[in-house]
Amino acid sequence: MRVLITTTSFMDTPGAHHDLLKEQGYESVTARGPLNEEQMINLLGDVDGVICGDDAITRRVIEKALPRLKVVSKYGIGLDRIDLEAARQRGVPVTYTPGVNEVTVAEHVFGLMISLARNIPQENQWVREGQWKRITGHELWGKTIGIIGMGRIGKQVARRALAFEMKVLGCDPIWDDPFCQQYSVGRCLLSEEILQQADIVTLHMNLTPENRYFVNRDRLSLMKPTAYLINCARGGLVNTADLLEALRNGGIAGYAADVLEPEPPDPHDPLITSGLENVILTPHIGSRTYESVVRQATMAVKNLVAVLSGDRPLAQAN
Repeated sequence: MRVLITTTSFMDTPGAHHDLLKEQGYESVTARGPLNEEQMINLLGDVDGVICGDDAITRRVIEKALPRLKVVSKYGIGLDRIDLEAARQRGVPVTYTPGVNEVTVAEHVFGLMISLARNIPQENQWVREGQWKRITGHELWGKTIGIIGMGRIGKQVARRALAFEMKVLGCDPIWDDPFCQQYSVGRCLLSEEILQQADIVTLHMNLTPENRYFVNRDRLSLMKPTAYLINCARGGLVNTADLLEALRNGGIAGYAADVLEPEPPDPHDPLITSGLENVILTPHIGSRTYESVVRQATMAVKNLVAVLSGDRPLAQAN
């Protein structure tokens, strides 16, 4: 068996996942992703399985990989870069790794949130430059946090928000009432209610054709001018032009994101080149901790091995 691995955190982080893969006796080929469609087409065709990150697994890629490709094992939970229907039609199982990274991502959300509220990146830069300039920040205590998407990650954010003594609002068509009662999460039937009421809005939605550019001029206009927007979901949820307009005009107070579109971003991406001090960007590291990487990678390997051995994987998306 020959396996392609494209996810860099899998490759770069030591742990049991390497031993587990080695035990199978597979030949491993690596390429540092995320890779676009043409790059994937050039690499596939002579591998039995792939452990991928946010690479483009399109219909063309899948068809090029056949008849040898037996499984696409997604390292992570976001499946918007994989053509699930094409894989299903061609009989290629797509597996993924739910339940292993929600704590890590939720912690990153709070890191971004505190960084915005207390101007930490800017203050750090000034001190390093020999300046002693102090900005007055804001507390999280007593603020209202709105969570759009109350899945695994959204729930972990809610639990931590309660420890900060924040008021928590949530919005999701699938509502876990026992959990939300336990953690005092108020339900908003419409996302617009959250946008109007929250001091901090955090996105935890899957990216779909229907919600692409969900955050647009109209929805940004509903937010408080003192509100912050956090995005650790997908870059495609936000219309960058509309966001920059709101940031420059005082429509909202700040934006922090761990995701961009595309990834890696164009170096001329206006979010990167804007020079706005109320924008904080990190390179999709929300789930990149030693603990989380090993959990995700181990599950990705187990899924891969199960399919290649003719067994059921731990989690299959199609």
